[in-house]
Amino acid sequence: MKIMPDRLRALATSLLESRNASPQAAALQADLLVEAELRGLPSHGLQRLPLLLSRLEKGLADGRTQGAATWSRQAFLSVDGERGLGPVVLMGAMRRLKQRLPQAGLAVAAIRNANHIGMLAYYAEAAARDGLIAIVMSTSEALVHPFGGTQAMLGTNPLAIGIPSDDRPFVLDLATSVVSMGKIRNHALRDLPIPPGWAVDAEGRPTLDPVAAQDGAIAPFGDAKGYGLGLAIELLVAALAGSPPSPDVRGTLDDDHPANKGDLLVLIDPSAGSGAIPALTAYLDGLRLSRPLEPTRPVAVPGDGARGRRAAAMDGGIVLPQPLFEQLLALEAA
Repeated sequence: MKIMPDRLRALATSLLESRNASPQAAALQADLLVEAELRGLPSHGLQRLPLLLSRLEKGLADGRTQGAATWSRQAFLSVDGERGLGPVVLMGAMRRLKQRLPQAGLAVAAIRNANHIGMLAYYAEAAARDGLIAIVMSTSEALVHPFGGTQAMLGTNPLAIGIPSDDRPFVLDLATSVVSMGKIRNHALRDLPIPPGWAVDAEGRPTLDPVAAQDGAIAPFGDAKGYGLGLAIELLVAALAGSPPSPDVRGTLDDDHPANKGDLLVLIDPSAGSGAIPALTAYLDGLRLSRPLEPTRPVAVPGDGARGRRAAAMDGGIVLPQPLFEQLLALEAA
């Protein structure tokens, strides 16, 4: 079924406020979830809301804190998320980093003990639209098997990069696994098989069953390349944020444990370097106009597809599984 974004945003905000999130925190968290739906990423959208509400009810998430931040160096911010909502803690860190950019040109925030930050493109694009470069990384529970293995040992460990470019910034957002666990869960929610090569079951056998895949392991993208990049992010975030390695991470997929994964945000003012943004804009436009493989399908730049899906969904509504919408309505009535 299709539902207009404003209806879903109001519903999510109301549900979060009813679980003691502040109005500002509820609005930000709801906006991130709806934006994920608008951009065609339901794995990071409203299907995560029931779990988040349960975490708030159980005290595993705090909807009123931005975390406690300390400048351990001139341009290095160490953040204890204090069980805060992930978007609230990370956007709070971003505001603090911006205050240091006029002097330092570059600033870093390492975050621990915050809840799931969701779609990383949300933060990368927010920074790029402010004329800043952003690099965002996060870790998760062990969900991905190493190249050549079958046991879940790494997180999906996503990476996002945002670079300003007029009204169409470059926004790359990818997991270092073939797919996120949220997408596998979304397939289970829609009763759809997963494609070959996505995952193995608990015995290490390739599977098309999204339920069996949740007890097994996801493949790294690009075999050894995705494994190596995912491991690099794992080590980098753990080293700077003080978060545990993925086999010891809990709290982004359950409502039984505090969230203890790590997040990393790097913010850069391009004017501290060459400031060559106009040249980059022309280059990106040249890519879009370059000869396509299929004449009816122009070459795109990372971020273009999500913006196109968003525009269509803003006009036509968001496709939401009927059982999920009914679940949210029941939670509102509870």
